[in-house]
Amino acid sequence: MARKAQSAPIAIHMTVLEMTAPPKQSLPVPVNVHTAILGAPEIPLAFYRFLYRQVGSRWHWVDRLRMDDETLAATLNDKRNSVTVLYVNGAPAGFFELLQVDEETIELSHFGLLERALGLGIGKWFLLQTLYAAWAAGPKRVTVTTNNLDHPRALQLYQMFGFSPIGTEDAEIVPLTDAELLSLAKRDCQLPIPQR
Repeated sequence: MARKAQSAPIAIHMTVLEMTAPPKQSLPVPVNVHTAILGAPEIPLAFYRFLYRQVGSRWHWVDRLRMDDETLAATLNDKRNSVTVLYVNGAPAGFFELLQVDEETIELSHFGLLERALGLGIGKWFLLQTLYAAWAAGPKRVTVTTNNLDHPRALQLYQMFGFSPIGTEDAEIVPLTDAELLSLAKRDCQLPIPQR
């Protein structure tokens, strides 16, 4: 049996951060853009994968893309997990995902903007809205993990909003292979066949 080709792993340095009090900042709604932030409690898998790829491809997000439908659905439909989508001028522009780890801890597991939303001056404002949502659940702490492949200013931005580093770890990410990318494209283009 032929061995599956695998991409060369990329070494990463991860930083875990936590904040133990809600943010004190206040930022105005960005001007000259229409924004809406909507929870997506029953987000369709194809839409979630679209957001995940559009936000995360630059930062080598791969974990959720490698999940089959059943595993991803179970993850997204877990009552401890929530996905919220940012819309700018009527189109998806980013999302965040929160996980209630336990009674005291909320993890900001995913956060980011689509490329079309970069440069509009909404990044800091959207992160602040994300943190307001996390703290609305009444945790004692909110955590986030970033790494050196993330946006160059991600660590600085998290710290600016009140996160403090509490640990680091070295790990590896295995990028998607060409075969995996092709498989994802085929899966994403499948249309349901009408039943007669």
